[in-house]
Amino acid sequence: MTKTFNERSTTDEVLTGLDLTGKHVLVTGVSSGLGVETMRALASHGATALGTARDLPKAKAALIAAMGEQAFNEKVELLDLNLSSLKSIRAAADKVNSAGKKFDVVIANAGIMACPKGFTEDGFELQFGSNHLGHFVFVNRIANQIKNGGRVVSLSSGGHHFSDVDLKDPNFETTPYEEFLSYGRSKTANILFAVEFDRRHQSRGVRAIAVHPGAIHTELSRHLDMTKMQAILEAMKTSGARPIEFKTVPQGAATSVWAGFVAPAEAVGGRYCQDCQVGKVSDNVIDAGVRSYAVDPENAKNLWALSEKMVGEEF
Repeated sequence: MTKTFNERSTTDEVLTGLDLTGKHVLVTGVSSGLGVETMRALASHGATALGTARDLPKAKAALIAAMGEQAFNEKVELLDLNLSSLKSIRAAADKVNSAGKKFDVVIANAGIMACPKGFTEDGFELQFGSNHLGHFVFVNRIANQIKNGGRVVSLSSGGHHFSDVDLKDPNFETTPYEEFLSYGRSKTANILFAVEFDRRHQSRGVRAIAVHPGAIHTELSRHLDMTKMQAILEAMKTSGARPIEFKTVPQGAATSVWAGFVAPAEAVGGRYCQDCQVGKVSDNVIDAGVRSYAVDPENAKNLWALSEKMVGEEF
């Protein structure tokens, strides 16, 4: 890499001097926060993009506010996608495949965080079902639309430190539900998905990367119980872990665009990245890197098999 970036680097700094004209990207979850900034940054450097959202009028308004109406009209298409509904996911994937347009990068950005216990339309626990299974089905169904040499960026989180996946009880049927435990499972699943997708597709040059954007104040945190969050912060302080430092949205989206367009594929494929760098694998509670269970190849294969069984579809 010719230049090193860090936790304070922004999307525009990461993309400085890069002409993305002719590049086509798909980004899920573009109605607010990181998704909007990712779209704005890539479009401002010449890329065209297909953005997905559950609320298309909200997404359109947010994107026009961020990039201007002319840039929106020239650079952006929108697609209805509800990641908590297999029917919606499959319909959206069918539209993408029918259109036949190839993507250089797919950024699985959408997500929910630490919400009360709930279930998707198909009966999956809401966070695991939306954050993991939704993207699992959607990205796999459109995999042939990713160009040879393309990339998939799977947004995870440092929240994966809360928990490994539970392959025996993914829907909390016997385990007492806890918001951050559920969130941790889903974010670990996002990493494991990247590990296994990378293994399956790198023969044609397609690489998958998991990224942690950092702690950012966005709509993602709307369900947070601040009492529980404060308890987590105090526990981190007691353990000696590095205190959480919040990023701006452009800083948070920087690792996504870095992993998708800037970093060498062989350096990041199948890896977990944060702060525009490859994260260190460590099970030390005070380390901010990636836990070993989240990048374990066998764990990734087992989750893939379970996911196929749950959604009733093999990829």
